[in-house]
Amino acid sequence: MTPPSPAPANPAARPRIHTDVYRAVWRWHFYAGLLVLPFLIWLAVTGGLFVFKDTIDDAFHRELRFASTSTQPIQPSSQLIAAALNAHPGSFVKYTGPATPGRTAEVGIATAQGRLLVYVDPKEGTVRGALPEGGSVAWTIRKLHSLKYFGSIARGAIEIAAGWAILLVLTGLYLWWPRGRTQGVVSVRGTSTQRVFWRDLHAVTGLFVGAALLFLAITGMPWSVFWGAKANELANGHNFGYPAGVRVQVPMSQARLSDHTTTAWSLQQAQIPQSAPTDQDAHAGHAGHAAAMPASPSPTLADGALGWDAAIAIFDRLGIAQGYTVQPPKGPTGVYSASIYPHDLDQQRVIHIDQYSGLPLVDMGYQDYGPLGRWLEWGINVHLGQEFGVLNQIVLVVACLAIVLLCVSAGTMWWKRRPAKGWGVPPQPQDARSLWGVTALLAVGGVLFPLVGASFLVIALLDRWLCRPAQPAT
Repeated sequence: MTPPSPAPANPAARPRIHTDVYRAVWRWHFYAGLLVLPFLIWLAVTGGLFVFKDTIDDAFHRELRFASTSTQPIQPSSQLIAAALNAHPGSFVKYTGPATPGRTAEVGIATAQGRLLVYVDPKEGTVRGALPEGGSVAWTIRKLHSLKYFGSIARGAIEIAAGWAILLVLTGLYLWWPRGRTQGVVSVRGTSTQRVFWRDLHAVTGLFVGAALLFLAITGMPWSVFWGAKANELANGHNFGYPAGVRVQVPMSQARLSDHTTTAWSLQQAQIPQSAPTDQDAHAGHAGHAAAMPASPSPTLADGALGWDAAIAIFDRLGIAQGYTVQPPKGPTGVYSASIYPHDLDQQRVIHIDQYSGLPLVDMGYQDYGPLGRWLEWGINVHLGQEFGVLNQIVLVVACLAIVLLCVSAGTMWWKRRPAKGWGVPPQPQDARSLWGVTALLAVGGVLFPLVGASFLVIALLDRWLCRPAQPAT
């Protein structure tokens, strides 16, 4: 038997079908890069900074976040809330105790000008200052990262960019594949004045950072304005994200946990249970325990027969990690709600207690989430640089720097190969079926991510309209 002939070294001599597919993939890779590169640089820079959110806020807001070194005992949280309300009159919303010694407590207050976080020294009971809720430097970086400042359309653009980033990685891997080449695969040829240098630098960088980019794009999707919201509703609808029977079967209100505090993604649709007042509670609860609560313009502080400090004592006895946030009951069927989402996923916890009896109605931790919820929360935790400590942060920062290099090398490579006039779009396949075959494969991803799929359709139609051959004059 005659052995098969070796593949020709000259790409032009390869079977046309392979050349056509290569051109089709290259064309989509080009369009993806054209749309995504500015967004990727923005996301990499802001995301790399947000990895160090605690360090940044400690540096910029040191006088607010750090307490005195006094040896006095910590004052009851009701007194700290009263001090905050005295300095900033309004309605009490939530309280977050110090996570570690030497930290301040945070009191959330709703004022006519908006919500404030008031920082109170837990030992001296003095107010250290206040910030608008979400107004710290780190939270500003986070809102810049998601383009939250610029409205839903801009946030939709970020969602589309994340989907196209997935396309960039998959098509880039296909274009990198050696196909018999030995140079420019894992090494860089030439000098910085040559296009081949930037081509190889782009390909090799993409090879090593592609998995990280793919991971960040996928794990960032739960926050997206359209897909993330719909996926959250699907995953957590019908009380799924907050099963009523996790600890005991309790009646649920229509209120959502995410309406009142920052929550884990898998609990954004979680319903808050209801307290069950007896007739005696309903008539005497307010009057019998008003004295135990701090003086405040907000009547909700005096709701419930339990009392604020007694509720805090119950949460402490239940062993929730320090630094948890507590919200007071809202109305006669409201509950005291405590929640914490620390870096350690195993310490994530949400507890609701009856405002009259103090009995736990729901006590849920990370181990109680479903498999999908646990996987999503783990991915988000890694995305935020929290799961593996400093190592997680270092890996993410290196990945973000590599993504910037990937974008810069792509832009430089395109600039060097572009024609004097025009965009330098890669050539069309000779057989248009190759282009539409690749497009059809991409459409599968478009079904999973509808906003991304809509953008695929727009680009495909523009490509067909703008690049169609000119009709001969008659």
